[in-house]
Amino acid sequence: MTLFTRWFGKKSGAPPVYGDMADKQTRYEALVNALHGDIYRYAYWLCRDPHVAEDLVQETFLRAWRSLDSLHDEKAAKSWLITIVRRENARRFERISPELVDLESVVLADPTPAGEREQEGEWLRRQIDKLPDEYREPLVMQVMLGMSGDEIAEQLGINKNTVNTRLFRARNQLREALSQSNEQRGQGNG
Repeated sequence: MTLFTRWFGKKSGAPPVYGDMADKQTRYEALVNALHGDIYRYAYWLCRDPHVAEDLVQETFLRAWRSLDSLHDEKAAKSWLITIVRRENARRFERISPELVDLESVVLADPTPAGEREQEGEWLRRQIDKLPDEYREPLVMQVMLGMSGDEIAEQLGINKNTVNTRLFRARNQLREALSQSNEQRGQGNG
């Protein structure tokens, strides 16, 4: 058997190598079409910069393409991609060295609120950021990605009951923060 027939097959028509590539391309396109929005939202939540989020998603899907053959269960695709984007985000911090700035020379702009709704959204984001990682991460996965308790448990490598407890505590902490904020507003208005 010659090298040519080993690689391209004996029959006329599409060689087996090309057929495998076409199958891989079809699977990959289906994966991107189905999950791109969720992966982008999660990446944006991680970095809060649309350009960086786009880069994270692009790197995520590039790594997914390279490793697509290792994905045997299509039900695990979302968790698999979430793991990749989390790792890509972590790599982003490994590659940069922070630039030191003299604080006395920095002038801070006075932000003007664009609207009450944006203020509330920003307030909520700050409160979620204040949550410990163990509570924040499952909450974001549930709210932003629509993941179930089982999916979150699998993704984080913890028990489903632990996920439910962390979600419960995260929501309680947000409720308490909202209650305190409302009390402070009431005191300021009275």
